[in-house]
Amino acid sequence: MNTLQKLDQTIAARKSADPESSWTAKLFAKGPEKCAEKFGEEAIEAIIEAVKNDKAALTSEAADVLFHLLVMLHARDITLDDVLAELERRAGTSGLTEKAARKD
Repeated sequence: MNTLQKLDQTIAARKSADPESSWTAKLFAKGPEKCAEKFGEEAIEAIIEAVKNDKAALTSEAADVLFHLLVMLHARDITLDDVLAELERRAGTSGLTEKAARKD
């Protein structure tokens, strides 16, 4: 099991934890919309660091993005395994072909 899978399991476990004992549980208690908002904030911070070409700061922000992405997904009952299955489904398909096949 890799670090991202361990993090995914920890986040899943925190979904039912006491919000007073866990930052992740506190996010879940605020609802899926707040989880999505927090993910967006972290994504913007990562973009800023990428533009500034600050590798250390971008690495840190990227970790925050991954964490908050997983929280947002779990807030909507989507797991890392669900996302990995979708990536596996797309494997070997050109990005252009995959996008053309999507329904609007």
